[in-house]
Amino acid sequence: MIPKRYKKMHEDYPDLMQAYESFGKASKEAGPLSDREVALVKLAISLGAGLEGAAHSHCRKALEAGCTSDDLRHVALLSAPTIGFPTMMRAKSWVEDVIDKQSS
Repeated sequence: MIPKRYKKMHEDYPDLMQAYESFGKASKEAGPLSDREVALVKLAISLGAGLEGAAHSHCRKALEAGCTSDDLRHVALLSAPTIGFPTMMRAKSWVEDVIDKQSS
């Protein structure tokens, strides 16, 4: 599911969005990580940076890349020693948001 605001950016700024997506694609292809590994790394970065929308998006992308709900939960749990327990709990709630939506 692509968020409405993202679609609107495509409508309003197609050249900018094409450049942005090309940059993302080039970043992904610049190294040896698999799609699954990339998805988990991007989720971890989003959680650590406190980016709720990005975390939701990268959870969905990770599931599409073959990750399981338990994989996503593990990424959130692994963040606790680095970002702190309360922040991890917030991050885990974002993961659960996506998992809950997928289950319904």
